[in-house]
Amino acid sequence: MKKLVALVLALSLCALTLAGCSGSGSNSLSDWEYIQDKGTLVIGITYFEPMNYFDGDGKLVGFETEFAEAVCAELGVEPVFQEIEWEQKETELKSRNIDCIWNGLTITDERKENMAFSTPYVNNYQAVVIRKADADKYTDLASLAGAKLCAENGSAGEEAIQGDENLSGAAYTAMDAQKSALLEVKAGASDAAVIDVVYANAVVKDDTDYSDLMIMDVELAQELYGIGLRLEDTETLEKINAAIEKVKADGTLDALAEKYGVNLCD
Repeated sequence: MKKLVALVLALSLCALTLAGCSGSGSNSLSDWEYIQDKGTLVIGITYFEPMNYFDGDGKLVGFETEFAEAVCAELGVEPVFQEIEWEQKETELKSRNIDCIWNGLTITDERKENMAFSTPYVNNYQAVVIRKADADKYTDLASLAGAKLCAENGSAGEEAIQGDENLSGAAYTAMDAQKSALLEVKAGASDAAVIDVVYANAVVKDDTDYSDLMIMDVELAQELYGIGLRLEDTETLEKINAAIEKVKADGTLDALAEKYGVNLCD
């Protein structure tokens, strides 16, 4: 009996040792080796026009979608687009649930502490959207000091509200998405939403569901978009930057910017 117990324990120890060796081998891969090994680049996104959204046929399209597809073709890997909760983006990246964040990601000094950024490629700023019926009431940032504001949780819009002297003391509600912020204003639950101007320009139009909304003539937080990668992932960063230069040089990026109304960096 003792010999049987000893044999079982020995086999269990061996199995644990082998499992540990297998795991350490996977963890020893660099980020780029890990991406190459699986043959995919898992891209964390949220859905919003004109960056990543579904067309009338249910196909995922958009500036970021097609930009990522072009870059991945240069890298020799397949893009896999994975929806994430925006406020959890850093956690998703660090845990390797995704390989990068590529979805209208604003480059900030605070975010640079937690992730590496690609070459900037799009100019953006935070726009303020209100109901057309309130156009005479809200004419500038100072007039919004007593308004009810909303923005996507963990977004540059939220940071813009917190950092503006006129807006930081206003009543604020964090939403799960930029679309939700617009719906909040449309429903009258909030007076103004602070969102990316690229999104605002794409959806706040007379021929859309947001025809009763308008973009104020103010600009908050001038900013640049970049691709976010794990802080230590210098090799993938270098390869993505090189691929970006190629799709710039062959005219692909300019064509996508024109197609989706995006303002590229110089």
